[in-house]
Amino acid sequence: MTGMMMKVLCIIVVCALVAAPYAQAVSCSDVVNKLSPCISYLKNGGSVSAACCNGIKGLNTAAKSTADKKTACGCLKNAYQSISGIKADNASGLPKKCGVNIPYKISMSTNCNNKK
Repeated sequence: MTGMMMKVLCIIVVCALVAAPYAQAVSCSDVVNKLSPCISYLKNGGSVSAACCNGIKGLNTAAKSTADKKTACGCLKNAYQSISGIKADNASGLPKKCGVNIPYKISMSTNCNNKK
């Protein structure tokens, strides 16, 4: 390998290493997209769709870092406020119905800054 090619390869590797932690960051659009199949259940109850549970599981898998958990929590609270008709009991019980164990209750009173 020539010296120039080696330099280019090193730059590419460094850029990939620097960008990798940010590629997995959770955004509010991720939260909304993953949980949009759950809106009917959140408003009306009944059975939880497979698409909803897949979204819950996907969000739980994606939100591993403390920053991601805080972001997801804040996005959930914002969505809860902006979508009328969501029933608090349906929201708080949703993770369990999908087989996802989270260490806090989903509610408007949850302090997102305490998530770890």
